[in-house]
Amino acid sequence: MDRFLRQVASVGSEAAAILSRVPDQHSPPLRPDWLRCEMLERFLLLKEACIPAGTSVLEVAAGPHAITTVPLAALVGEGGTVVAVERERWGHFREVVGWTGMGDRVSPVMGDAGALPFRTRSLSAAFCVHGIRSLGEDDSIVRILREMLRVASSVFLAESLPEARSDAQKAHLAMYDLRSKVFEARTGKADDLPYRPLGQLRMLVERSGGKVRDSKVIDVDLPHALAYFPRKYAEGVSDPNLRQELLQQWDRANQLAHDHGVDHPPVGIVQASR
Repeated sequence: MDRFLRQVASVGSEAAAILSRVPDQHSPPLRPDWLRCEMLERFLLLKEACIPAGTSVLEVAAGPHAITTVPLAALVGEGGTVVAVERERWGHFREVVGWTGMGDRVSPVMGDAGALPFRTRSLSAAFCVHGIRSLGEDDSIVRILREMLRVASSVFLAESLPEARSDAQKAHLAMYDLRSKVFEARTGKADDLPYRPLGQLRMLVERSGGKVRDSKVIDVDLPHALAYFPRKYAEGVSDPNLRQELLQQWDRANQLAHDHGVDHPPVGIVQASR
């Protein structure tokens, strides 16, 4: 909790007030303040973007809890707008936005981020924060990045990196890297694709026609347990040999989390323009 309070102080009183409106989430084994922790992490990352107040920005892969949408709405201010694009996973989006009082600044749009219904350069900036891994393989990501560069003057990407500087970060990676293996073994379809190194994120931007203006690595020093999934998912894998292997990996990952806690791995940031 000391880490959380220290980081809250670093993002300012307005962000702190918004975070205070987010109630505890009772979804064990996640800690009750996980949603506030995730929003705080976005506030810390978005400080790097220097978003001017009163602007209209695009968010791609908004997700079911408005985790990046709310910080973006706070940063664009009363005269700004966040156009939040999501294909299908809306979940608690409107409820969370309502808690934080940001509803007047958010415009949700359901659709394909690779074919956006906006004029060229109609938005000041486009953001995809912890969303690249949900956009598919390289060709799909490049198609979406091209659209982001078409409709906005600049693009800001932030994504967890496949590296660890502490045992708590290793615990996150151990469980996260197992997710796609288990879900693919159960359904035949990969989900939550592996984290990409910073160099690959830069390459994807360049393939899409973007000019990288800045890239860096940020270590947010916050807990992050969202990679967790129940052991019963691995128990449901039909192939007995593969099931046994995945269960052993799950037990090792879970033991790491128990022994060391679970933290955000370092995050790569890429800022680009056309």
